[in-house]
Amino acid sequence: MVRKSKKQRNEEQRVRQDKLRDSKRDECRAERDDMARALLWIMIRETLREKDPRKALDLLRDSVVTELEIQGFHVKHAEDDFEALAARYAAAFARGLTPFRPKPHLKPKKAPSGDPTSGSPS
Repeated sequence: MVRKSKKQRNEEQRVRQDKLRDSKRDECRAERDDMARALLWIMIRETLREKDPRKALDLLRDSVVTELEIQGFHVKHAEDDFEALAARYAAAFARGLTPFRPKPHLKPKKAPSGDPTSGSPS
């Protein structure tokens, strides 16, 4: 069997990935990054409710940065990035907001008028 060219394999991979992304979007399925973002938001939000939020946030930062250091990331950059993200999340929390952008593709699609699933009388 003749091996496909790299260009052809890459094109087939691109098509597969496009189909997968479209399917996940249509099903409103969260991806790994969505889960990680939500988890970090919850963890930071909870530290801000502690008696000593700075101490709790420092413990969380140290835990996250240690894991990133084990993976080979630069400690100072990881600390700076965590602090910037925590500040952004804290500002949103203080205003009673969520730090995430709206995802219009996840909103329920409107059924055409006259459609029995639309919930409106015909």
